[in-house]
Amino acid sequence: MLAKRIIPCLDIKDGRTVKGINFVNLRDAGDPVELGALYSAQGADELVFLDITATHEKRKTMAALAREISRRLSIPFTIGGGISSVEDAGAMLDAGADKVSVNSAAVRNPNLLEELALAFGSQFVVLAVDAKQIGGQWWVHLNGGRIPTERQLVPWVKEAESRGAGEILFTSMNHDGAKTGFALEATAQVSEAVRIPVIASGGAGTMEHFYDVFTAGKADAGLAASIFHFREIGIPDLKDYLKTKGIVIR
Repeated sequence: MLAKRIIPCLDIKDGRTVKGINFVNLRDAGDPVELGALYSAQGADELVFLDITATHEKRKTMAALAREISRRLSIPFTIGGGISSVEDAGAMLDAGADKVSVNSAAVRNPNLLEELALAFGSQFVVLAVDAKQIGGQWWVHLNGGRIPTERQLVPWVKEAESRGAGEILFTSMNHDGAKTGFALEATAQVSEAVRIPVIASGGAGTMEHFYDVFTAGKADAGLAASIFHFREIGIPDLKDYLKTKGIVIR
């Protein structure tokens, strides 16, 4: 069994880490580079930095942030937000990012996944999917959850894998920030639909929720934000707990 990963996520707006509930009501959580350095020291396996308004406000994720992060951190990190071309992704790679996350741009132009995989390798390409359960179906949303689409979750992740995505980051908009647990059934469906790693996001509130998403949800990694930002759960404590439950952890 591959070791499961614990990944803090830092949503960034105007250069600050923010966190909300169901993608709204954002509150400040601190400096992203300082928080990233803290999580690295605490034993996080990877980090994800998402500029959550880059696509909506028609601006690009700044390579300067990636350069600063790479100077301070020794663990892999992914950067996303506003990346819509090979050039955008290349700038992030040149600045020190290990992977890029694409979301809205990939839905609008699925060929982007093929272009990125050809240019950099699939291992560099993370497809982020923000999906919302409506009427019993999971629908993909764009621009930080603002715009619904006619794409359904599972068919989209399967197509993305076929086009070159190397990893799926699935966020349940219904569960985001609610701390009631991950979307286990939907995460399991995604995990079973693809052969590439799946990162579960949205809903983490207790250590048990991570155990659940690694077992019932079949996820390869668990991502969370507010429970780490506001010191509700420590990463070393979480890893110790998972080890006692028989989860292979890094």
